[in-house]
Amino acid sequence: MAVSRSAKEDLRRVAIETTLLRKMYISMVRIRLVEERVGELVESGEIRCPCHLYIGQEAIAAGVCAAVATEDYVWGGHRSHGHYIAKGGSLPGMIAELYGKTTGCARGRGGSMHLLAPEVGILGTVPLVAATIPLSVGAALASKLRDDRRVSVAFFGDGALEEGHFHESMNLAALYRLPVVFVCENNFYASHMSLLERRAADRLEKTGDCHAVPTTRVDGNAVEDIYRSASAAVDQARRGDGPTLLVCDTYRWRGHVGPAFDMDVGVKRNDELKEWMLHDPIARARTGLIARGVPQEELDRVKNDVAAEVEHAVQFARASPLPDENERFEFVFVTSKKQR
Repeated sequence: MAVSRSAKEDLRRVAIETTLLRKMYISMVRIRLVEERVGELVESGEIRCPCHLYIGQEAIAAGVCAAVATEDYVWGGHRSHGHYIAKGGSLPGMIAELYGKTTGCARGRGGSMHLLAPEVGILGTVPLVAATIPLSVGAALASKLRDDRRVSVAFFGDGALEEGHFHESMNLAALYRLPVVFVCENNFYASHMSLLERRAADRLEKTGDCHAVPTTRVDGNAVEDIYRSASAAVDQARRGDGPTLLVCDTYRWRGHVGPAFDMDVGVKRNDELKEWMLHDPIARARTGLIARGVPQEELDRVKNDVAAEVEHAVQFARASPLPDENERFEFVFVTSKKQR
């Protein structure tokens, strides 16, 4: 029996959507397994730099980074392992950086909160709250002046919305219609203080109104919803129609810093965490793939393959050399005209 043209188009669309969801699922699994392994290494004392884990928030990085091109720019903050991984940064390079080794993505000088991979558009992460938002806007201004159609994405937490950097940057981006997407990862806590301890009301989706920036609030644990919202925002930015703010509601499973679950933070977190864990973004994506006909055995293989990849990166980091003591002043300051 012949298949109609519309039916063929539907089958093609479903196949494309399944391929994309599989790609984002792999990205989320990679982030989760990396972060769990990093947590173990921090607990054992093998990794000693402070690590802010991304567990529970994987859908945001995976969905947004699937919507941008390799040459587009990404900026992050203190909790940016997920952004680095989803955008395509070298996993051995990241783990080696956490170990402080010379093979790290910042040559062992930056640690967990200072990641970069310019070859895939990751121009830097900085631990100061809201600090990279102006940098993303500056990169967007440069893109507009060069007319190279590159888009900048700024990732930040809900606490950054209370910083002047954020509002000044958003105003400038709106005024000059710059190609930038602001992504607020609203995990409802700024360090250990919950959202409604800092704000009179939860109206984050209204934040862009005073700057005339369109804002979309999305389920931050639904990777397909994030991808669709991010794609629309990226398309708008690339065609010259200015910035968008995405507010993605999610929840970090671990503490503000380190691998602990922080059950002692306030009276609500214990109940909140249990509820949010029922909405695990990876489990939801897995269910979606199975519903589309992807065999469970294939998804199990993904986890096994990624686990092997993560362990290879750990072994690479362990075997890499520490920086030479004689190089400790390199890249710090210029000591003579000869070195300029």
